[in-house]
Amino acid sequence: MATQNFNSLLQSNQLVLVDFMAEWCGPCKTMKPILEELKGKVGDKVKIIKIDVDKNPQVAQHFQIRGVPTLMLFKDAKVVWKQSGVHSAQQLKEIVDRA
Repeated sequence: MATQNFNSLLQSNQLVLVDFMAEWCGPCKTMKPILEELKGKVGDKVKIIKIDVDKNPQVAQHFQIRGVPTLMLFKDAKVVWKQSGVHSAQQLKEIVDRA
């Protein structure tokens, strides 16, 4: 996915949570059910996108992703939150609610 295509995904009034991950990453696999739980809690308030850093190195480089999993929350195509590591669905819901 080119950076331009990625940026077009962010151009919405909806919050967008991006999970930068890799297939080989154990903690990234842990995030899958957590993100599904989050989706159940927040519904359409946030769009959740997974980006494989190995398949999309230019996007990962553009956003200076140094480790996976790294989560970024975008509002109006601007970064409002970024953090690496595994987070609970409740922590992520609180971050989404504050955005």
